[in-house]
Amino acid sequence: MRGLPLIFTAVFALVPPLALAQTVPAARPAPGNPAQTQAMPELPVGIRTQSLAAGAQTGQVEIAVAEGDTPVSVRSVQPDSVDASAYRIAFATLDTNADGFIDRDEAAVHPALNDEFKALDIKRRGKLDRSDLAGWLID
Repeated sequence: MRGLPLIFTAVFALVPPLALAQTVPAARPAPGNPAQTQAMPELPVGIRTQSLAAGAQTGQVEIAVAEGDTPVSVRSVQPDSVDASAYRIAFATLDTNADGFIDRDEAAVHPALNDEFKALDIKRRGKLDRSDLAGWLID
């Protein structure tokens, strides 16, 4: 243990403290070349789109950017329709091993539940019980 302070002293003597605190700035667009809006790539199956004017705006956040950078706004919009049947399950049907839980493998057969599994598993057990799925149950 006595040699440890000498090692640290030697390292700091070789590397100036200011150099340790320096960071590399993020790449910035060239002046006169602002960010541009691009068309979205083809959406995966099951993703629906709607125009921003089709639903009531439910929220908006302005993201802080450096002076001179293009402002960024993120808006959420109430969907004009929701397929409620995609979020309804028969617990007993999915609980194939009848242990009282739906695990990740059992949830995989239900696309919406599979997508939302991590968000629903608030107890971080890797399985869901009836209380975790209260809003989803039809049985």
